[in-house]
Amino acid sequence: MRTGPQASWRPGVPSVPSTPSSYLVFAIQADQCLRMCVFVCVCVCRQWEDAEIMVLLQVMYVDLDFTATFNIEPDVLHQFLFEIYRRYNNIPFHNFKHCFCVTQMMYGLIWLTDLRSKMDSIDLLIMLTSAICHDLDHTGYNNAYQINARTELALRYNDISPLENHHCAVAFEVLERTECNIFRNLSMDQFKRIREGIIKCILATDMTRHNEILNKFKSILPTFDFTSKEHRDVLMMILIKVSDISNEARPMEVAEPWLDCLLQEFFNQSDMEKLEGLPVTPFMDRDKVSKPSSQTGFIRFVLLPLFIELANLFPCLEMEKALERETQNRAHSDVTGKSKEAAGSRRESQTNAGPEAQRPHAQ
Repeated sequence: MRTGPQASWRPGVPSVPSTPSSYLVFAIQADQCLRMCVFVCVCVCRQWEDAEIMVLLQVMYVDLDFTATFNIEPDVLHQFLFEIYRRYNNIPFHNFKHCFCVTQMMYGLIWLTDLRSKMDSIDLLIMLTSAICHDLDHTGYNNAYQINARTELALRYNDISPLENHHCAVAFEVLERTECNIFRNLSMDQFKRIREGIIKCILATDMTRHNEILNKFKSILPTFDFTSKEHRDVLMMILIKVSDISNEARPMEVAEPWLDCLLQEFFNQSDMEKLEGLPVTPFMDRDKVSKPSSQTGFIRFVLLPLFIELANLFPCLEMEKALERETQNRAHSDVTGKSKEAAGSRRESQTNAGPEAQRPHAQ
């Protein structure tokens, strides 16, 4: 039985601003930023320190009134977030900053679509906490690798969403610790509902379930009813899916660095698959994949349909126009990329460059 490649947890935790006054100033500025354009404000997240990101996550819980409504003590919230931070591995893409980007998108969507007037606080708490926990202890190797390599996770979860099941398990392991249990002042019935909701949301991020969840959402859209638990559950799954893949809907200067990180993780996996004699995931093969080719199909067949259906429920998002502009940007990037590749090929033939020059760049 293989355990699969291991990624190390972070050894320590960051510190928050040192004085109450500096914390307050940062929190006020952060709140203003986080409520700005949902697709743009997170562009600075790669520049923020982890300690600052930790404060931003705390601000979200306070700003949505979770700390007051559910009697979440500040020290418990701090400790919960510290333990979550420690359990995100230092890998190229599925790391703590990705956790923050997904959570910020969820937070922004809650405000932008006025979900506070449409859903109760427990549903919103489920969605935000699910976003924070959705990739806990991700090793950088996807479910296909886990299953093909017969890793410990694949065996433990019988090849059924091994990563997503693991993310859930790690989240509730943290919550089992009294000093980290942000739900400890809730009733048993409330906790049961929250646990069920978090599990549903995190398991929904398994992309093999994408069509199933999207088709379900499309089927209920004409008669969508916020008083229906079934309808709300499907919407919550859609919202975490949208948040999870939202990088490609952000401005190019935000999206491209994250794509570089994702491709690096993909290439690491395909290298490992080749080394271990496993089936090589086609869209991860560094010898065959380029930036444009890795994104065109994903945007056209996965991201666009998902965002457009969400905009059908929330016209205020105006995602169709935004994504049309983004598609035009991608098309321009494709042309530019092909021109650069053609120029590189000409230089290669002139200098007899080796095969390495033909590989896609993780720029």
